[in-house]
Amino acid sequence: MAITATQVKELRERTAAGMMECKRALTETDGNMESAIELLRKNGAASAEKKSGRIAAEGVIALAIDPDQSHGVLVEINCETDFVAKDQSFLAFSKELTKTVLAEHPTDISAVSLMLLSGGKSVEETRQTLIAKIGENISVRRFEVIQGEPGEVFGYSHGTRIGVLVKMVNSDTPSLGRDIAMHVAASQPVCIDEAGMPSDVLQKERDIYKAQAIDSGKSDEIVQKMVEGKVRKFLKDNTLVGQPFVKDPDTTVRDLLKAHGAVVVAVPRFEVGEGLEKRADDFVSEVMAQAQAG
Repeated sequence: MAITATQVKELRERTAAGMMECKRALTETDGNMESAIELLRKNGAASAEKKSGRIAAEGVIALAIDPDQSHGVLVEINCETDFVAKDQSFLAFSKELTKTVLAEHPTDISAVSLMLLSGGKSVEETRQTLIAKIGENISVRRFEVIQGEPGEVFGYSHGTRIGVLVKMVNSDTPSLGRDIAMHVAASQPVCIDEAGMPSDVLQKERDIYKAQAIDSGKSDEIVQKMVEGKVRKFLKDNTLVGQPFVKDPDTTVRDLLKAHGAVVVAVPRFEVGEGLEKRADDFVSEVMAQAQAG
């Protein structure tokens, strides 16, 4: 039996499933609308499970801070393509999930999956339903909760791809927190100060500088001085307090904080897809492949 575009459109409107899924369901049920709906419902979980193995390295970084600025959260929710990252259903799921994390302070991703959203379904149930609807793998990758006293937690979002939280104490200027968060988004410090620099990172840099200095043919004493000089520059460039402030490069963040009597305690920064393998294909190619397969 030939399946018409009108039938596919009606099934999509009634189920929110993808075009190709609707066409296949109608074909398998000889155009019977109710049977096709039942088939899609039965296949929804299986379809979502199949998609769960696919790379999801696009998505959004969602940020939420409570009204008294005593705690805030960052959450990374991933999908496969930038196209879906702009989908209203995906964005609504991300927003509600982040508000729920802010309210409940889960301990890990497993606890996030069990949280109940406003419709009474768990995060995991809602995620599976969204996968079946959108046709892409969707994952909740990571989150971070920052807690403090009222007025100590600030944030900045650069679109939906970068999010930063700042916990800052003793500041005499409320706007400074957001400025520091904006700076972190742009400058990507490894840590707040020298004491927070991971020893393995510093040792790796030191080894590289030493090898470069030895190749110069200088004496051991000069080599040591060259290495220490480069290490100091590395620490200045990669610690928050050592960096020039983005809004005033003539002032370091250290001096800016000192001028306001402020101390930064935490600066988590999330960027979409950090450390994840990117998809080699693109959305247009996927649509073409589906169309040819159908």
